[in-house]
Amino acid sequence: MKPDWDALGSEYADSKTVVIGDVDCTAAGKPLCEKYGVRGYPTIKYFNPPDEEGSDYKGGRSLDDLKKFAANELGPGCSVDALENCSEAQKKELEQYIAMPPEERASMLDSLKEELKTAEAKHEALLKELQATYKESMDSLEKLKEESAPKIKLLKAASPAPTAAPTKDEM
Repeated sequence: MKPDWDALGSEYADSKTVVIGDVDCTAAGKPLCEKYGVRGYPTIKYFNPPDEEGSDYKGGRSLDDLKKFAANELGPGCSVDALENCSEAQKKELEQYIAMPPEERASMLDSLKEELKTAEAKHEALLKELQATYKESMDSLEKLKEESAPKIKLLKAASPAPTAAPTKDEM
């Protein structure tokens, strides 16, 4: 995937609206990756202004897939400051939020972010619990295998080999 990603970056190198970049999450980029929830590699995140949270890219990983996505989906997004980037449907949906008092909009945004944060924490706790249960089960299985192996060997050794049935020569 890296060669295709680099080729996409070269194609958009001079773009004034699209930046293609990469971050090494195992080195200096680790804090940035943690901030945006990157857990597996390679992960592709994209940000279209005014989005500051980013979204996970779930499309294909070939150069053609990446080019198509970049051409159709990347660039300045729909916002109150860039209504020219909005479809009619987006404008209609945006109107209800534009009409809200700023405090209500901010409160709604904070509430949704808190709900997501709580759900992520609950998910992480469940993941840790499942990992612990899996480890416990795996350890128990390995212990049983170790304890059983000598007895299984002796039981097999104590059993006579099956004798082949005599064959008849017919003419």
